[in-house]
Amino acid sequence: MIAIAIILLIGVGLVALPQIWISHVMDRYAAERPDLNETGAEFARHALDALKLNHVKVEVTEQGNHYDPVAKAVRLEPRFMHGHSLSAVVIAAHEIGHAMQDEMALPIYKRRQLIAKQAHAANMVGQAFIWSAPLLVIIGKSGAALIFNLVGFIGMTLLSFALQVVTLPVEFDASFKRALPLLERGRFIHSHDMKPARLLLRAAAFTYVAGLLRTILSIPGFGPLRR
Repeated sequence: MIAIAIILLIGVGLVALPQIWISHVMDRYAAERPDLNETGAEFARHALDALKLNHVKVEVTEQGNHYDPVAKAVRLEPRFMHGHSLSAVVIAAHEIGHAMQDEMALPIYKRRQLIAKQAHAANMVGQAFIWSAPLLVIIGKSGAALIFNLVGFIGMTLLSFALQVVTLPVEFDASFKRALPLLERGRFIHSHDMKPARLLLRAAAFTYVAGLLRTILSIPGFGPLRR
């Protein structure tokens, strides 16, 4: 029981600590700044037009900041969409970085998108394995359900891990090879803001990974495997 408790604590720590740090960094620089001339949305539109990405839309979302390659849209949470804050500008720049990757057909970005599609499909199959386990126990009166549960969980976890591996380079590329030069060249923020901007870009790069860790540990069927 102690070993299980330790494993659970480690799992909770893996999920909670990165998200706590990310939230802390973003909140720290989310205060309104009268000296910043543009909101996150205004900056995004200005920067996208300057990059000749006029076709990319800027939209508000409640689903977390992201770039949608299908809709060709940079989507920002309301506080970043409408806020005159350093966080708003820098987070928008990170998402614009993904739009730049998409426009360039960057190989690592295309690879991530392909694996993401495969992971989504595998997740659907894995869910079917997991949710069908109780039915198989009733029908077959055997341990087949446990095997199905295990296969489904392992398959989803491995694909999620693969997605995480290919995601980190994509996120750091968006932050430090696309967004950071954009902010520096365009002088959208003051020089003394560049150090916290780098910290924000690092937090933005890890946001997806933190979300992925939450997904892995919240997969239905994970509970029975802990017993």
